[in-house]
Amino acid sequence: MMTTGNGHTRPRQSLLVFPCRIDIKAFGLHSNRFQALVLGIVSRHIEPGRLLATSSRASRGGKYVAVTISVQAQDREEIDAIYHELTQCTDVLIAL
Repeated sequence: MMTTGNGHTRPRQSLLVFPCRIDIKAFGLHSNRFQALVLGIVSRHIEPGRLLATSSRASRGGKYVAVTISVQAQDREEIDAIYHELTQCTDVLIAL
């Protein structure tokens, strides 16, 4: 729910139409375990059959890595839960 300027509440509208494919990206220091860490977080919120693809890419200098996980999301709450857990993880520097 959102509160409008006049104090009324209304449901938050989404530009996404569910179910939909969404790419979740997390950035962190490059390590052997970072991709598994991100995949583990996402997997807690998405059923295995809805994990569509994973990829990672190291920064030019190799210090950082970006992990992208494509999922079939069922609703906004699922996405919000994933991003909440990612942003609470101290190893994740940025989540998009």
